[in-house]
Amino acid sequence: MKIEGFEISEDIYQKIIGYIDEIKNLLSSDIWENIFVNLSKNEILIFWLLYLKQRVNMTEIAEYIHVPLNTATGIVSRMEKDGLVERTRSAEDKRVVLIVQAEKGKQQFQKLFVKMLHYGTRIFDSFSENEIDLFFKMMDKVKTVLKEDRQEETKTKKVRKITIE
Repeated sequence: MKIEGFEISEDIYQKIIGYIDEIKNLLSSDIWENIFVNLSKNEILIFWLLYLKQRVNMTEIAEYIHVPLNTATGIVSRMEKDGLVERTRSAEDKRVVLIVQAEKGKQQFQKLFVKMLHYGTRIFDSFSENEIDLFFKMMDKVKTVLKEDRQEETKTKKVRKITIE
């Protein structure tokens, strides 16, 4: 079977479609209704970074999500407007602005994180030692393939020139 230039066996295709269809019905509605469904990938990554570090500056955010500083500033401004993050001044250097999770953002991230831990724990508890080892070996291969594709994309990206009149 060929889908948009990719060759895939009918058996694998049917399994993937089946898994997606089953999983959508297995996840509870409160997960689907969670506010994070409405956030962009970059906004979720910012939440993850804030979870890991508690407070970060705009440069750290831009580097972490691989966007220019002005793009990161726009994303954080939207999140601030929605009450998910706050800008604060550093106690050590008042010139430095730090980004922290607002109470609303903490609560929403905590709910999502607890659900992820719940399902992750339940899934891993059902695996044998060998299955866990196999899972992580497979995930390492997935990372390798995605990393190779990302590097290939980076090589082929062309610089867009804008004519200024």
